[in-house]
Amino acid sequence: MNKILWEGVSHVLLDIEGTTCPVSYVAETLFPYASANLAPYLETHQHEANIRALIQELETLWQQDTDQEARDLLSHSRQSAEQRSVGGILPYLKFLIRCDRKVTPLKDLQGKIWAEGYARGELVGPLFDDVPTSLRRWQQEGLVLAVYSSGSIAAQQLIYQHSNNGDLRSLFSYWFDTHSGSKHNPSSYTLIAEMMGCAPQAILFVSDSHSELQAASQSGLQVICSHRETFASEKSTTYPTIQDFNQISLKLPSDPS
Repeated sequence: MNKILWEGVSHVLLDIEGTTCPVSYVAETLFPYASANLAPYLETHQHEANIRALIQELETLWQQDTDQEARDLLSHSRQSAEQRSVGGILPYLKFLIRCDRKVTPLKDLQGKIWAEGYARGELVGPLFDDVPTSLRRWQQEGLVLAVYSSGSIAAQQLIYQHSNNGDLRSLFSYWFDTHSGSKHNPSSYTLIAEMMGCAPQAILFVSDSHSELQAASQSGLQVICSHRETFASEKSTTYPTIQDFNQISLKLPSDPS
């Protein structure tokens, strides 16, 4: 197995889908689970202030959505936003999930639904075999670990709390989601570097998305492409590529070796 040495790295920023767990887990397990449990969850929690706030955010997005299918769904809803019952937002929620829209209030709501599924043992985070040992090794070597995913921070933490290798949340020092900006926008990575208190070039970002790697690289981060699942992503010809975290060798700025 060929190893790639990365020098001057003090922080490792990790994507999740296609990087630390299979893409299929989100598409084939988490999304269907959220869709199936939307109605009962909203019915049970509809009177909670934070849920009402999320629904109001989604109503506003629906009113502003220019997608034709979203407009059709809205026109078929015969009541105004003020008159609709909590279940009235369901058609739009399912539309957003089906289209995999990176909408922050939807991600927040999905995270709350998944939390109940994990607590009941109905969901388990299927990390790749090499991930837990690599995370522990990097932390022991003095590296600062962080996550940056389009899923909410709560959803990220659930995957690592209820992983197939136990609770790994303590290995991470930072968690970032779309509240920090789009993963396709270079400014998001600049902000993340500032929040972690380090220079952009001291961060190694690992992702299976070429556009994310491009944005991070433009911000000065060192990047590497995770190409674990050939069906899920194309092997990068622009950036170094790995199939296993054991291929990554890291040298801290102060490492004398």
